Amino acid sequence: MASSPGERVYSVQNGKVKVKVPASTANLGPGFDTIGMAFQLYTTITLELAEETTIRLHGPNLSGIPADKSNLIYKVATEVFEKAGLAAPELVVEIASDIPLTRGLGSSASAIVGALVAANELAGRPFTKEHLYMMATEREGHPDNVGASLFGGIVVALMERENVPYVRLNVPKHLEAIAVIPEFMLSTEKSRNVLPSMYSRQDVVHTVSHTGVLVGALATGNLSLLKSAMQDVVHQPYRVPLVPGLEKILNEAHLHGALGAALSGAGPTIIAFIDNRMPVAPLEAFMVRTLAGHGVDCTVMRLVPDEAGVQIEHCFSGVTG
Repeated sequence: MASSPGERVYSVQNGKVKVKVPASTANLGPGFDTIGMAFQLYTTITLELAEETTIRLHGPNLSGIPADKSNLIYKVATEVFEKAGLAAPELVVEIASDIPLTRGLGSSASAIVGALVAANELAGRPFTKEHLYMMATEREGHPDNVGASLFGGIVVALMERENVPYVRLNVPKHLEAIAVIPEFMLSTEKSRNVLPSMYSRQDVVHTVSHTGVLVGALATGNLSLLKSAMQDVVHQPYRVPLVPGLEKILNEAHLHGALGAALSGAGPTIIAFIDNRMPVAPLEAFMVRTLAGHGVDCTVMRLVPDEAGVQIEHCFSGVTG
């Protein structure tokens, strides 16, 4: 995967890179572990070669994140150097994020993608973007969120042993989203543990058909199909007890102007797709009121799609020789 590293050495004075990585939603209902979509909500990561590792966290969304070498971004970054045949360097790591932590908006995926891309730049680009996608998928365990953060837009992907085949779609014109973010965290592990290990043939057929129509609707811009296509039987029914108000919002959001609604990733965030030409106040009020009726406070966000994916804001290569 990597080009031959030869006798490369680090130039501490020149080794610095800054990347900006979008948030994402995954599944969009039936597309479990398969479909991701990027939004203009960002994690920003700066890596700089140093004599001693220092990790600086900025902003309330990073509360509780380790600020030592157990930090996920530091660990992923050093793995890139090691896979490229380079010694793991000491780094100054600066992290800021607008993405709420452990809420189903791809915070861990953005961190993984940002660390991979930044470290790859710092190491002299030994890996292609497709190689980085494979590495990100292996780290995250599924290709949806990391694909959206890496490539932007909508990514439909599957996992193979040595490859991650994917299709990237532009987001249909006028498609945006409203997210209600409950004021509690929900770990992906807890959310996955409630899922069954086996499904009926009826549920499998439902999932295949609805996912197919969902991808077709997104590819063609036929947004009128989203209400039906986003209906899911694989994961959302089993996660309803974990997210108070979820069932009512999934069943009734379309009555208040939503094109379709889904649990965002593993939750607890609930996302409703909208046509940005239409009023959204009734939908926002319904979603907030529904959660409040279950004693859940939330934050509301208007989410605009990101088409660019990870962006390298500036880079001074740290590898010479």
